[in-house]
Amino acid sequence: MSQSFKGKKVLITGSSRGIGRATALAFAMEGADVVIHYRRDEDAAYKTAEEVRAHGVQALVCRAELESPEEIDAMFDTIASEWGALDVFMANAAATAFKPVMETKGYHVDRTYEVVVKSTLHAVQRAVPLMEGRKGRVITVSSLGSRFALPRYSTIGSAKAALESLTRYLAAELGEKGITCNVISPGVVETDSVRFYAKDEFETFKANVISRTPIKRLTQPEDAAGLALFLASDAAEFITGQVINVDGGLTLIAYGSDGR
Repeated sequence: MSQSFKGKKVLITGSSRGIGRATALAFAMEGADVVIHYRRDEDAAYKTAEEVRAHGVQALVCRAELESPEEIDAMFDTIASEWGALDVFMANAAATAFKPVMETKGYHVDRTYEVVVKSTLHAVQRAVPLMEGRKGRVITVSSLGSRFALPRYSTIGSAKAALESLTRYLAAELGEKGITCNVISPGVVETDSVRFYAKDEFETFKANVISRTPIKRLTQPEDAAGLALFLASDAAEFITGQVINVDGGLTLIAYGSDGR
């Protein structure tokens, strides 16, 4: 443990599992205090908090429905009261319904955009005053579906594209405050979410993705966590407004007519 983030304060949405959990643990291992945010799985959130504290750092556990500005405010009120500062805000949480375009309803779109885009904007507006004078970092999490048309992915894919655009605007406006804003775009991450997306065809889907990935495996949550640590570090203080892939090279290759 290098303790390179000792004393830093980090908030990661959706940090009870998947990429969020892996990133929370990665920051804790480097000495940061971490807010574990969750919406539904209280047991997983508190278990993650215990693992964070095992590294000798603080962990706050906050439940907040990201569709609710009032609950987002309550979470930030807790951070302000307990710590009075924040160094890293990572917008990781997402929610959607995987539907074909012609079966997508307005409420599917509303909920997805509320959680992915609107909550991020609201959270950043609350985070920035806590970052003043601290070289803050805003990190958002996108996906392949922001640029590539994936089956049943139009709602979350378009929301992630909007999130990438929002992050660029945040970078342009917050740079004078010393705050950087960047996007992590993982490949196919081996989490419960991708299993839910692929359903009974997960193993076939996994094998197909691996066959098309130069580094022959799926993205792991720890891969995204490692990039988050870098973007939050002093080494990345002149990097802002960027979308950075962590996909093992999955998006490098245009495939031929034989599908290989």
